[in-house]
Amino acid sequence: MEPPAAPGPERLFDSHRFPSDGFLLLALLLYAPVGLCLLVLRLFIGVHVFLVSCALPDSVLRRFIVRVMCSVLGLCVQQSDPRLRDTGVRVYIANHVTQFDHNVINLLTSCNTPALNSAPGFICWSRGFMELGVSGSRAELVDSLKAYSSHRENPPLLLFPEEAATNGRAGLLRFSSWPFSVSDVVQPVALQVLRPLVTVSVADSSWIAELLWTFFVPFTVYQVRWLPTVPRRTEEPSEDFALRVQELLAMELGVVSTRLTAADRTEHMKRLRHTSLLPFAPAPSQALAARHRVPSSLAGAPEDVRVAAMVRQVKEVLPHVPLEVIRIDLAQTNCVDTTIANLLEGRVSFFPDSKEAGTDLPAPATSQAPAASGIQGSAAEPSSKAAAKQFAKSPVERHLSLQERKRALYDYARRRFAERSGAARLGGP
Repeated sequence: MEPPAAPGPERLFDSHRFPSDGFLLLALLLYAPVGLCLLVLRLFIGVHVFLVSCALPDSVLRRFIVRVMCSVLGLCVQQSDPRLRDTGVRVYIANHVTQFDHNVINLLTSCNTPALNSAPGFICWSRGFMELGVSGSRAELVDSLKAYSSHRENPPLLLFPEEAATNGRAGLLRFSSWPFSVSDVVQPVALQVLRPLVTVSVADSSWIAELLWTFFVPFTVYQVRWLPTVPRRTEEPSEDFALRVQELLAMELGVVSTRLTAADRTEHMKRLRHTSLLPFAPAPSQALAARHRVPSSLAGAPEDVRVAAMVRQVKEVLPHVPLEVIRIDLAQTNCVDTTIANLLEGRVSFFPDSKEAGTDLPAPATSQAPAASGIQGSAAEPSSKAAAKQFAKSPVERHLSLQERKRALYDYARRRFAERSGAARLGGP
């Protein structure tokens, strides 16, 4: 039996808050008045929960009281077999689903999570992060955490090697190796989050928005499962140690262990925002299909090989565009379809490659950009009707004519790209 294919970033991160199902969307609209009342009420209760958690010392009694008060806020925390939790371990390793995972696990046991992305100050402290005063490299952070863990009176560390929250349904991000350099024995913690009506977390949402949505929905259930401790093998590198723990957590959660990182999440959100701003942007499913039309034999190839394949695809559709221009734009978009749209829409200026485009390219008759003249030269096949039109006297008519030519060029490029991709698939094994 073949292992399941690794999911792409579009399956690991949710970019929309509301459900796509019509019935769930109707239920959300009917629930909205009740949710708004709960939101206002829970804001006042949340202030009291914060004050109580600050006033009481860290103890079993404090965690019990705060946990009961959090249930009023809609945060229901469940743990399976708490006897598996090792009180002597110094580092907990958990998957990351929401921006409040560390607060939830802190309701079950005393632990500290260092602040990595939050600015130091009152907000960082009020969110439950531990400030180390280290703003340098990861090596300095690891040394500081080792010094912290060497004092047995300090609570254990709770670390999230994914370094970015996923939706928790499809897969785990690649674990960073630095958390596994702190201690030779770690205890994995499997975390699952369930919430009705709306998405558990949105990739580019702030923690304030996530908190308000948590107060809005009727409840959010956190399920915490403690796994047995995992020691480091003899002379095992931190990278291999991290991969082994990642595989254990993926099996426990029933998801796939991927090689995507937090940087891939950032690039994915940039591509989504960039695609949504294009005037003739394709649908997200079409853009994803175009981005994954790289042959399967190159799926695991090095980065330069994958980029070269993408450059070749764009070059086949737009032969008059220089290779260097295509390569520079692909480095920013990492998407074949978006790069083609940028070149056709004139967002990227270039001088047509005469060796590729031929010598029959017409010279620009107006003060259009060099890219526009090259595009018009390649449009002889798809839009002969538009090329045959006379120069309009009215500025409005000239604008409409330009838009028609641009749309025809874009349609032609997409058809040619689809035909070449289809031919490549039919010619493959």
